Amino acid sequence: MNIDKKENYNQVCIWPGTLVGQDKIEEFEKFMADEFGTKVQYLEEIETYPDKDDPTTGGRNDLFFAIHNDDVGKFSIPRLKAGIRWIEDVLSKTNYRNKIYPKRVFEYKTWET
Repeated sequence: MNIDKKENYNQVCIWPGTLVGQDKIEEFEKFMADEFGTKVQYLEEIETYPDKDDPTTGGRNDLFFAIHNDDVGKFSIPRLKAGIRWIEDVLSKTNYRNKIYPKRVFEYKTWET
């Protein structure tokens, strides 16, 4: 089951290979405010499924979080340096060839790509 996004937190991001943990959520949100000047809502962490072509893969921890609507524009470029991706880019038909996340994450998308 997906985590409900707070009001005005619509753009979901995925930060591959990032571990926060339930006990560090506040620290993560403060880090994002301090480092990027961005208000975020921690959503969840998902362990990836194996790639269909290579069953030895999978098990990577990916962080899902939402950006406040007011901060999307100013976060759009700095996020790239950190390897943070918009969920729409990750799950687009062009990019999402290997089903490494549960189907329910598609409900986090805010528009179709």
